[in-house]
Amino acid sequence: MGNLENEIKKIIIEVANLEGMTVDDIDNDTPLFGEELGLDSIDALEIGVAIRKHFEITFSDIEENNKKHFYSVNTLAKYIRENSKKE
Repeated sequence: MGNLENEIKKIIIEVANLEGMTVDDIDNDTPLFGEELGLDSIDALEIGVAIRKHFEITFSDIEENNKKHFYSVNTLAKYIRENSKKE
């Protein structure tokens, strides 16, 4: 697993206050929103802001595109690799 994926997981755990959870507890292909992690739309907004700031990227104004990018840690890492000024 790449360092980028771990960075994303750390941000998710911190921003969403997933107490007691570690990066090893989140599978890279697990859907971020829904039953598995219990994240909701407020978490999505907060995670999006944190990811945008941390990796110096922007997201589309089109919600469907963002849903696709935020599906899992792997899809988010792919988007960051393709769009980050820091990566």
